Amino acid sequence: MTLLPAIELETRPNPDSTVIWLHGLGADGNDFAPIVKQLQLPAAAAIRFIFPHAPVMPVTVNGGFVMPAWYDILEMQIDRRVDQPGLLASAKAIGGFVDRELDRGIAGKRLVVAGFSQGGAVAYHLVLSHTTPLGGLLAMSTYLATADTLVYSPANKEIPIKIQHGTHDPIVPETLGRKAAARLTQEGYQISYQSYPMEHSVCPEQIKDISWWLQTVLA
Repeated sequence: MTLLPAIELETRPNPDSTVIWLHGLGADGNDFAPIVKQLQLPAAAAIRFIFPHAPVMPVTVNGGFVMPAWYDILEMQIDRRVDQPGLLASAKAIGGFVDRELDRGIAGKRLVVAGFSQGGAVAYHLVLSHTTPLGGLLAMSTYLATADTLVYSPANKEIPIKIQHGTHDPIVPETLGRKAAARLTQEGYQISYQSYPMEHSVCPEQIKDISWWLQTVLA
């Protein structure tokens, strides 16, 4: 399987863990690459960060304008009609990165998948359906797009899940973040939910929380 283009950054040589981080609509892997330094991880942390670039495609709500996207957005109410074939194709593509990390010798429990907005929807589907136990799921300013079709894998029933959302988000309303948390709690997952007084973005306080969480799940 040919992998999507991606940026790879290592905090130290010979990493023993990996974070695969998915950007949002219209961005690319460069959008979150600077966060590696901002996390201010301990000097001993040996983590490989992978920031894949989404393929480019026409996006319906943007008048068919071609841009990087993990799947098409069909309506302004993003959770009403979901481009499931596109989302599933992206989840499969990111699964290729997971497989490669396992082949590189990274243990599944030391592999975290993070996603912002569209990337978070892909991360949800990939991780919750994956048949290898993974180390953590970070869902930022996103929603559980495939809630009604997702087949949950028993392998990741115990996975640490961190959900973060802005209380003033006009793109993905916080109600969708809380709806995802409620659904997953109902399914038996242990959820950590945090909200921040921000719009559709990432704030310094949140970055500190992400750093602490990563150090905890990858301890």
